[in-house]
Amino acid sequence: MEHPLVVGTDGSDSAFRALDWAADQAARHGLGLRVVYASRWERYEGAVPDGGERPGEQVLAESVVESAAELARRRQPDIKVSGEVLALDPVTALLNEGLHATALILGSRGRGEIAGLLLGSVSLAVSARARCPVIVVRGDTAGLAGTHERILLGVADPAKDSTAVRFAFHEAEIRGCALEAVCAWPLPVRDATEAPLLAADARRHHEQQASALLDEALDEMSGGYPAVRVRRVTVEGPAHKVLVHRTAAADLLVTGAQHRQGHFGLQLGRVAHTALCHATCPVAVVPQHA
Repeated sequence: MEHPLVVGTDGSDSAFRALDWAADQAARHGLGLRVVYASRWERYEGAVPDGGERPGEQVLAESVVESAAELARRRQPDIKVSGEVLALDPVTALLNEGLHATALILGSRGRGEIAGLLLGSVSLAVSARARCPVIVVRGDTAGLAGTHERILLGVADPAKDSTAVRFAFHEAEIRGCALEAVCAWPLPVRDATEAPLLAADARRHHEQQASALLDEALDEMSGGYPAVRVRRVTVEGPAHKVLVHRTAAADLLVTGAQHRQGHFGLQLGRVAHTALCHATCPVAVVPQHA
């Protein structure tokens, strides 16, 4: 039996957009949907005494989960929806849920976070540490509605991107849409006196390398998804800028999670971090070990 999709909610506008997207995604894939609200209300309000009233935060959480689950059922009547309030901090709760989820689906910013914040702290932390794919729902109306009929895949290292490539192919097959695989190749800074022919040779060399990387990443996987229309694109420029620009015509950006250890624990690579903050469509961060 396949694991459900898990969507985090807290009653914010961002969370409700994620809920709608998650319900549609569950219907596409024929999966159940689990709605969770995580809060350490016990820490702030104390345990419930026998016969006493429940803390206000717990009551709010239960109400939010019940409302969210009902909204998901109304949006997609054929999916199985469950909900639960977890007395844990949100990051820990969602990481635990991710151990038994097909994917975690989150809004880009939570309730009470600073207005104008590009990405919420919970979404960032979970994306950097989850063992399953994390989809952060953000973007414009067209991107959220899936009207572009295009999945965008960023390819950098075939050895590290194989799980993300498989995820993107599967998503394109389920949706019956095109897959656009992009490999960006920044040209090294050259001396102003360098001969134009040498510069052209360097450009051609880097473009050929990018094309070879795409072939290596896609050829084996494409055989298993013959119905998926694949467009291979090589583009000069920094990968994080190239991919964010192209999300304007995509329904989902898929990128590998290049986790790295930093001064403040696990961190995302620049491409994933930039996409989560600036993409105009939902972003799926797929760890290689998923």
